Amino acid sequence: MISVETTADVSASAAIGEGSKIWHLAQVREKATLGENCIVGRGAYIGPGVQVGNNCKVQNYALVYEPAVLGDGVFIGPAVVLTNDVFPRAINADGSLKTEDDWDKVGVTIKEGAAIGARTVCIAPLTIGTWATIAAGAVVTRDVPDYALMAGVPARRIGWVGKAGLPLVEDDGVWVCPRTGSRYSEQNGALSEAAD
Repeated sequence: MISVETTADVSASAAIGEGSKIWHLAQVREKATLGENCIVGRGAYIGPGVQVGNNCKVQNYALVYEPAVLGDGVFIGPAVVLTNDVFPRAINADGSLKTEDDWDKVGVTIKEGAAIGARTVCIAPLTIGTWATIAAGAVVTRDVPDYALMAGVPARRIGWVGKAGLPLVEDDGVWVCPRTGSRYSEQNGALSEAAD
């Protein structure tokens, strides 16, 4: 069952997956696609044609501008902004108001399981890797590797995280999740699950 609050504004051409919930004052624009079991919080904005996977959470007042693509299980914290314009201007050089035809939109792609902390700004175009975590208040200006823990302005990698979201601990050249015991190996600045 899909649940849409009466104060939400959901386009008739948006596709909303079974079990999804859209809260007060949220807006889901035309041709946006939300997978199953998603939650769109109060006042959140999902732009035209944005693609959201299954089991995603877009928290209160987050702004997900087109053409963003969110994989399954992505968490978007409160007041996060995913931008779509590298050189923003309201007007053209001749003073005329910019229209859709004057604008080349670029997007943010966020892969499976990644978490974006509250008030983070992601400057498109960029890709955030699977299971990465971006600390609250960061400004992400370049691609983020899988499992990276990023913080700061501009964001930089300060560690690695596992699927449980906790920082990994190095143990004799292998990275280990303190909650699950899962092991990861690092090679050339990239992390991957270690073979058992």
